[in-house]
Amino acid sequence: MGRPRQVLSRGKPILLRNTEPVMDHRDWIQNHLFENAKGLGFIFVPKTEIQERLARLRKFMKRDGIEAFLVTRKMDYFYLSGTAQDSMLYVPTEGSPLLMVRRELERARVESPLADVVPIRSSSILPELIREHSGNLPSVLGLEMDLLPARDYLRYVDLFPGARFVDGSPIIKEIRKIKSPFEVDLIRKAGEIGREVYSRGKEILREGMSEIEFAGLLEAEAKRLGHEGLLRVRSVNYEAYSWHVLSGVTGGIVSQSDSPMGGIGLSPAFPVGASLKTMKAHEPILVDFGTCYQGYQADETRMFSIGKMDRKFLDAYKACREIHDAVLSQTRPGADCEAIFRDTLNLAEKLGYKDSYLGPPGLQVRFVGHGIGLELGELPYIAEGQSYPLEPGMTFAVEPKIVFPGEGSVGIENTVVVTRNGFEILTPLGQDIFEV
Repeated sequence: MGRPRQVLSRGKPILLRNTEPVMDHRDWIQNHLFENAKGLGFIFVPKTEIQERLARLRKFMKRDGIEAFLVTRKMDYFYLSGTAQDSMLYVPTEGSPLLMVRRELERARVESPLADVVPIRSSSILPELIREHSGNLPSVLGLEMDLLPARDYLRYVDLFPGARFVDGSPIIKEIRKIKSPFEVDLIRKAGEIGREVYSRGKEILREGMSEIEFAGLLEAEAKRLGHEGLLRVRSVNYEAYSWHVLSGVTGGIVSQSDSPMGGIGLSPAFPVGASLKTMKAHEPILVDFGTCYQGYQADETRMFSIGKMDRKFLDAYKACREIHDAVLSQTRPGADCEAIFRDTLNLAEKLGYKDSYLGPPGLQVRFVGHGIGLELGELPYIAEGQSYPLEPGMTFAVEPKIVFPGEGSVGIENTVVVTRNGFEILTPLGQDIFEV
């Protein structure tokens, strides 16, 4: 029989009996979620992939004398467990990892290949769960201190008295900077979605359309093809988004984002990206559209115009393409990231764009490329102060841009992976201007 439910009649409760049986949620998840999710296009992280990632994490933990790592940032524990359910992941240097799930436990057990997945009602029982799992508490515990709230840190100090806490975020960044073939395939698929979106954009764009309307139609097309809509970034107080559509004068406006130009946005509360400005003939329309597929991002920028752009912008775009190609000509294992960046400064000056390359004077950013994967802002950076070699498996977006305040901006961007002998472009879209 169904469970009785209570209703009110003239202020008095009446019990009604529901004759329809209610399926238990846990049973349905255990028996039906996996096949249903796969049928909807879910790609679960293979067990071998998780095992290899954990092995690399433990290698660096042992090197740095970290006895155990408590992983609390969503994309970090997703990377190491295969699930983004609300969780914490405990990884000892010896023994199996322990995934502790607040919500939703049964989905986490289906999504993650880890063997030990348990519920946790409150962080207060964290030491108890770890002691039951591992036999003791760690004396040296790694945490992601680059983004760990002070309140949480103080909570862990209370929960693990006598333990020494170590910033393990550099280790996380180190192991995530090299992408496996599995990860590269997902970024490549994101790039394929981007190609379809930009191609569709040429059919959608028309004079008099607002930036945000055009951006919204592009995003709808991307979501139809599997774009998840959310672009995650390893940062505090920075939101990434797909609708970076800047036309004419808005392309010359700098805002809070760490980019050559930010646009005017929609309000003081969101002062960046596409706006309600209508797009006009012959002005440069810059579209910087990021796509996310199965958690992995591809970033690319292309130029649109309604009719032909003025010669000033055509010439500047030609310079951006030359700088872009110069970066790729040096992209190979062993190349120094900072040296590549400095070469672009010299080339921009030679081409006559010293004062407008990567932003207006005094507001120029100090990078031409950024790592990308599960988040924006991963390693490597092709930037000032980032003197380290490129390695096979690194993925980054290269994006030379030229900004003219009060007039507009131009640029190009592609996501690439470093290969053994050079590079592969993962955003395989033509680089010509989309002129309508």
